[in-house]
Amino acid sequence: MNAQFDLQKEFAEYVRQAYARQQQLHIQGGNSKTFYGRRVSGETLSLRDYSGIINYEPSELVITARAGTPLHIIEATLSEHGQMLGFEPPAYGPTATLGGIIACGLSGPRRPYSGAARDFVLGITLINGKGELLRFGGQVMKNVAGYDVSRLMCGAQGTLGILLDITLKVVPIPAYEETRVLEADETQMQTLLSDLGRRPLPLSATVLDENLLYIRLSGARAGVDAAARVIGGDLLAKPQGDRYWQQIREQEHKFFNRARETDTNLWRLSLAPATKAIPDQLISNQLIEWSGALRWVYSHNDDEALRQWTQQQNGHAIRLNFADASDRTFHPLAPALHALSQRIKNSFDPAGILNPGRLYADL
Repeated sequence: MNAQFDLQKEFAEYVRQAYARQQQLHIQGGNSKTFYGRRVSGETLSLRDYSGIINYEPSELVITARAGTPLHIIEATLSEHGQMLGFEPPAYGPTATLGGIIACGLSGPRRPYSGAARDFVLGITLINGKGELLRFGGQVMKNVAGYDVSRLMCGAQGTLGILLDITLKVVPIPAYEETRVLEADETQMQTLLSDLGRRPLPLSATVLDENLLYIRLSGARAGVDAAARVIGGDLLAKPQGDRYWQQIREQEHKFFNRARETDTNLWRLSLAPATKAIPDQLISNQLIEWSGALRWVYSHNDDEALRQWTQQQNGHAIRLNFADASDRTFHPLAPALHALSQRIKNSFDPAGILNPGRLYADL
């Protein structure tokens, strides 16, 4: 415990010195999500050694751990007590850390039905761009009051502060899960899932994959069985079903091979579930998650047209390139939102030394 506290002080002093000399810092955890964000320059500040579970109360459904704690250790500890992280975070490799998961704000297939990463964050300890040690939120739901700074850190990718300690709400592992598979095109998927969404059914994940609709059900056995009778389709046997959702969550599914094995842009589109189909002339292939709200697509090399179409649908698009860090682009911010983001950045990191340019060139 003392050694970890000494690390906190060392980190804070390191940042204070960097602030004084205007030295840019590259904040790094397990380095498993470098593809999700632009290249960062500066001295590397690694959180890998700042690791360990600080407090875990299974009866309270709350865990507090240090940012450098490997995700697989968190998940194994929770599993021993029949619990899990409700937002089903993707690791993208064995080195993933808790801090990286929260900093990137990524959630898995369960996100539309259980909540996003930010919905499970109760409190954090961080170091801002001036080297000040700050604490926000609490360790129980009733203590989470005031400005929701803890959740503001989700998706900030280290541009606002260096995450140290993180407190999360956890949930019980579902008693039973089952995956049903139906033939459906995009229109049929939207109609069916819209209808199912109005019913009290235990949906926990959906994917439209080459005109096959995969629907995962999670909960009590009786509730899952009843929902399966309503949905119909074919049962995907348990081992294959678990593996399928693992592949979707970790981008190990064959759909993602083209982006990983070639210098090809993969687009991540966030849209309203009922958004009309993307015009064929804009994309060559797609995989649809989250009842239609998340669409992974490959474009026909007309990136600007795809982004404009997404914006017209009141959505946003992120361009990912696993091979080229300069070709990873987040959706441009509206002027008012950009100005607000800049003020927040200046408040937490007035010298702009924390992961500069990770999200946008001037943030």
